[in-house]
Amino acid sequence: MTALTLSTAAAPGLRADAIVIGVAKGAQGPVVAPGAEAVDKAYDGKLAGVLETLGASGAEGELTKLPAPAGFKAPLVVAVGLGAQPADKDGEDGEDGGPGYDAEALRKAAGVAARALAGSKKAAFALPVDSPGAIGAIGEGILLGAYSFDTYKGDAQNAGNGKANGKAPLAEAALLGGKPRDAAHKGAVARAVAVCEELNRARDLINTPPNDLTPASFAGIAQAAAKEHGIKVQVLDDKALVKGGYGGILGVGGGSAATPRLVKLSYTHPKAAKHLAFVGKGITYDSGGISLKPAGHNETMKCDMSGAAAVFAAVVAAARLGLQVNVTGWLALAENMPSGSAVRPGDVLRMYSGKTVEVLNTDAEGRLVLGDALWAASQENPDAIVDVATLTGAMMLALGSRTFGVMANDDAFRSAVHEAAEEVGEPAWPMPLPEHLRKGMESSVADIANMGERMGGGLVAGLFLREFVGEGITWAHLDIAGPAFNEGGPFGYTPKGGTGSAVRTLVRLAELTAAGDLG
Repeated sequence: MTALTLSTAAAPGLRADAIVIGVAKGAQGPVVAPGAEAVDKAYDGKLAGVLETLGASGAEGELTKLPAPAGFKAPLVVAVGLGAQPADKDGEDGEDGGPGYDAEALRKAAGVAARALAGSKKAAFALPVDSPGAIGAIGEGILLGAYSFDTYKGDAQNAGNGKANGKAPLAEAALLGGKPRDAAHKGAVARAVAVCEELNRARDLINTPPNDLTPASFAGIAQAAAKEHGIKVQVLDDKALVKGGYGGILGVGGGSAATPRLVKLSYTHPKAAKHLAFVGKGITYDSGGISLKPAGHNETMKCDMSGAAAVFAAVVAAARLGLQVNVTGWLALAENMPSGSAVRPGDVLRMYSGKTVEVLNTDAEGRLVLGDALWAASQENPDAIVDVATLTGAMMLALGSRTFGVMANDDAFRSAVHEAAEEVGEPAWPMPLPEHLRKGMESSVADIANMGERMGGGLVAGLFLREFVGEGITWAHLDIAGPAFNEGGPFGYTPKGGTGSAVRTLVRLAELTAAGDLG
């Protein structure tokens, strides 16, 4: 991963392949953002005009390259758009950039630049830095934007060398304006590295083809990481699941030669006063089972374990950050395949909770594995449970491909989760759990069916999951079906393929809980 350093050096004298500066969209045209004063001065204060001549406007995601001025040791200046220029208190565009740039704008701009500089050894980022938070945001943007997954590209000798089309990710990024001896600045970089390394690990898992990532191999990866970071781990294999009565996970995984697993990761802090449980859907491949998905819907189903990847990454990140909160992660891992041993529409499964479920559609499998894991998590009576899942196409129809839905059994907690997600730059939207939709899941032969009304299917799934949360436990459900896997081109700091959606939200929830700011 790209190395981050803090530097107080002046841009002209810094040896690098490029100097990255910010340009905002002002009322009268592009405006050079704070941090680039030395670069602008070298252009005789006319850099904004030069950029405008080259077609730059300062719009978000825009990138313009131009030769560095005479006397610079870096040969290239990369101007990246920050979007609208912040306004002063009087509402007018600020001469000095206004009150400060939004963290997400900095994150996205840094990501665009880092991706464009693949193949470079070093780049200096002279973006607006007015706080440790800004340093952290820029660092995150660089580390996430520079990501590439190339393990399976090239010949056997070069496979796994981290090169994209012959270009390795940006090797080093110097954050100008950052103070190497400032504890807050160093802490912001350390946090960015810990969170982004684990988020990128989640992306790797999501992008790994299902012939290599099975429930067993995923569990093995979790065990190795747990050992490295002092996390207690327990893995229930298929035999242990049978003995424990985990009918939901066993039912979903019964059609595959790759047997299911339930992984429990426990990070504890000796001074923790609160306990959070994160539960992740980990369908390493989803064919739909007997209710086979139609053609065109199978190709990206390796991403159906994105929820478990997010939970795994968040628990490890919490451990690396040493957060003063106990965090338990539950990874419900199975492969949903059709075969003679697969669960059939009409079958009745007895869940770990003892509740029976009539399976009307085997492609509504995520709620079955989550039901078992939610009940297992509830037995420890945590202060709150948050589950994460690529659960329903209905949520994608409702919110699109970049926003996840948030449902909960407590309105205040739902709001807190939503605010945490927005704070870290993960678009989310609070969704209801209408009681009238529960009636559609009534079954004549079991306690509940795994399907209900077609309209509002994402909300129906949330209501189903609520049935398996222990009484009195605060719970939220994140349906990340839309943003978990990007089938389009990269944007901001988001790559094509696995995105690591919800990792930063979960980490932020753990941080808020540790600080006593989340209930």
